Amino acid sequence: MRPTRLGRWGPPIALAAIVVLAWEGYVRLAGIDPITLPAPTRVLSALWDFREAAVGHLVPTLAEALVGCSLSVVLAIAAAVALDRWEPVRRAVEPLLVTSQTIPVVAIAPLFVIWFGFGLLPKILIVVLVTFFPVTIALLDGFGRVDPEAMDLMRSLGATARQTFRKLRWPAALPSLFTGLRISVVYAVIGAIFGEYVGATEGLGIWMKLSQNSFRTDLVFGAILLTAIVSVALYLAVGVVERFVVPWSPAERRRRGLAEAIAPVR
Repeated sequence: MRPTRLGRWGPPIALAAIVVLAWEGYVRLAGIDPITLPAPTRVLSALWDFREAAVGHLVPTLAEALVGCSLSVVLAIAAAVALDRWEPVRRAVEPLLVTSQTIPVVAIAPLFVIWFGFGLLPKILIVVLVTFFPVTIALLDGFGRVDPEAMDLMRSLGATARQTFRKLRWPAALPSLFTGLRISVVYAVIGAIFGEYVGATEGLGIWMKLSQNSFRTDLVFGAILLTAIVSVALYLAVGVVERFVVPWSPAERRRRGLAEAIAPVR
């Protein structure tokens, strides 16, 4: 598996290293004011100096993202199953789902704070708002991609609609579900931070805002770095879960096929 991992992670890591080195070199050689653009080393140093505050703000943001995304997934699965089961309802509701994504979060988030206060609820609702659509649409797309010949086989065997769904349509749609989940976990972190930015007492969003107001650009970049790390970690965690839950997914089959192909070489 080493060649596979190297081929997958080598290029993005190399590109990120080049960008960071170029950033560091430009700031040092050009003498840029740290308030305008801090060097990466300064960002890391500030993040280490304020590590207790960073962890204290990271935990609420992570909790909001996980709780909101979990609730969103449950609602999205229920909605997708219902819309798939009743075609007239799907034709009526699906355009409304698409239209809901045209509502700018920047406009609705302050209203959530006014309606529900500065606590956990408005942040969770914002996370649900931004993560519900990807999971719902991905799962509906998965239901629509079930092999028609497999459906005909189930009918020829006398399977009921419930049996067909449980034995064929749901397993076949799981890869699409996890595709939506990978998108949603990233959106969840962004949604939680945005909700905190417009009104909160703790979290990475409010920490960014307070740091910006204090002209601590290095801490703003530090919070952005934490956001990126958490988002990538959640994205990878969903991929790990998918490997165990959906071993028949096309991506997992490709990984296994490549591993078997390079096994004799190793």
